[in-house]
Amino acid sequence: MSGESLQGSQKYGISTEVLQSYAEQIKAVAAGGVQIGIVIGGGNIFRGLQGAKRGFDRVKGDQMGMLATIINSIALQSALEDNGVKARVLTSIRTEPIGEYYSKDRALEYMEAGYVVIFGGGTSNPYFSTDSAAALRGVEIEADVLLKGTRVDGIYTADPEKDPTATRFDTITFDEVYERNLHIMDMTAFTLCRENGLGIIVFDMDTPGNLGRLLSGEQIGTLVKTN
Repeated sequence: MSGESLQGSQKYGISTEVLQSYAEQIKAVAAGGVQIGIVIGGGNIFRGLQGAKRGFDRVKGDQMGMLATIINSIALQSALEDNGVKARVLTSIRTEPIGEYYSKDRALEYMEAGYVVIFGGGTSNPYFSTDSAAALRGVEIEADVLLKGTRVDGIYTADPEKDPTATRFDTITFDEVYERNLHIMDMTAFTLCRENGLGIIVFDMDTPGNLGRLLSGEQIGTLVKTN
């Protein structure tokens, strides 16, 4: 999930309206028995790469970004619990008692017990984005698919905000994305998904109900598949 989307129409921070919308969508899906793991970015609070451009040490900037993802994770956990959904935050860096230290076994135990698991702290390493964290956790927990919820309703031939003639793909292969040089997520994350056969669906999470419609089988967003 995009951290930047959490700010809604604000320029910074967390929009309670967007947070509530996300919680309601996740609740509806969880009620159907789907096991859910979530990685959320921190761009609404601090983005490490932007900090580096402003004079921050890159490693420290990325560490600040990791902490931002944990703040968002706690906010989402709180919103889910307020909606009657069991949720746990597992972090890649030790933050007890804020969140539990991540392990695959612990994550699967919670998911099998009906909890929504939120993975905070990125990969715990600088120079890796939350895209990479999402790909890594998806591969580790043997997810069926990686859903990239953004403000864009799929993958286009070009940036639809800049090119009005851009057209959206319903499906596209990993190889086609490489050949067309499309920027869906950072290349480290994309390659990790490709090498491990983890399909990606890019969709608009900001439209209420889209998550449920997607998982019920509707053609929402763009599917990236191996072939």
